[in-house]
Amino acid sequence: MTNFKEERSRYGTYSTQWDYVQDRFGEKNLLPFTISDMDFTIPDGTKDVLQQAVSKGFFGYTRWNHPDYKESITTWFSKQFQTQFAEDWCIYSPSVIYSLSVFISLLSKKNEKIVTFTPCYDAFFQCIAQNQRKLISFSLSENQGQFEIDFVALEALLATELPTIFLLCNPHNPTGRVFTQQELRQLISLCNDYQIALISDEIHMDVRRPNQCHVPILKLRDQIKVPVVLLSSPSKTFNLPGLGGSYAVVPDAALRAAFLAILKGRDGVSSIPYLALLATMDCYNNQEKWVINLNQVIDRNFKLIQKKLVTELSLPFQIPEATYLAWINLGQQPFTMEVLQEQLVHSEKVAIMRGDTYGREGKNYLRLNLGAPESKISEGLDRLIRGIKALK
Repeated sequence: MTNFKEERSRYGTYSTQWDYVQDRFGEKNLLPFTISDMDFTIPDGTKDVLQQAVSKGFFGYTRWNHPDYKESITTWFSKQFQTQFAEDWCIYSPSVIYSLSVFISLLSKKNEKIVTFTPCYDAFFQCIAQNQRKLISFSLSENQGQFEIDFVALEALLATELPTIFLLCNPHNPTGRVFTQQELRQLISLCNDYQIALISDEIHMDVRRPNQCHVPILKLRDQIKVPVVLLSSPSKTFNLPGLGGSYAVVPDAALRAAFLAILKGRDGVSSIPYLALLATMDCYNNQEKWVINLNQVIDRNFKLIQKKLVTELSLPFQIPEATYLAWINLGQQPFTMEVLQEQLVHSEKVAIMRGDTYGREGKNYLRLNLGAPESKISEGLDRLIRGIKALK
């Protein structure tokens, strides 16, 4: 079993978060809480599977289009979310953002509009812009640390802007919202009324607080009258992004065929990395207990940050419903976020993502990655709190 308490060095692994922190923050050797991967090793059982594969030494072209791979995905959704769909709906993709880019090209035309909830994952901005589509932001409303959808305002926006695609991130990055079934029903109804295709990025679906239930968009597919696609990957849950590999679940056969024509015919990337294939199957088939343990660790980390922020700074902090990303509102502090970043990077030697990375709504926030042992989280919080107190 993974030792979730042990701090192990990731230096020398070409880690974006650790080895290349200078690229974003301008200094080396900072304690990083940045890009959303974790400082935990993968499940021991998965590690054994990969080590056995490496010992065999064969890494030729590898097929994903077979029952072993696709059944691992459908079984996970059935067991975790009580959501069933056909194996044939599952399609390999090199990454969620690759899938998003392709489906944007298939479901819309140049200069058409795409709506998403903001703040949002920063890769969405570039993906939409590079596909020559126009992003229409709809701000989530914050109510005492809880983020909500104003459906009256959303409908007014859709009626005015007439977008082609609604891009949903559920659970939501960076706010951590797990949208309820009722909220999803209302969103689906609006997309039906205004003929807006739905793309749902659900990569954070497994990392949730106790009693929070994720509802995959395809659980409500009988109500959906527009094109719909679910995008996900085991990479966030099991800390596998370095292996590559994700999947799309696409009910419509013609849309699946169009995607596969681009994947294989235009881009030539239809052979899944062998280790990604093995890791996906082992994690989804055998590593449910590891996820349970992971979530318990993340829960404790969130309680720790809440306690320290309240005790040391009298700063209220609402624990989010999902993800391992703390979205910290510092809007009432007597300094700018630019000044705070200078203090944190140059004096406290800690790297925490600034909130405006995720849109204008995040200008008064920090996004702090809690996917790490408690000792690292405690040290990072001490540096953050010390930096804020110094500026006060």
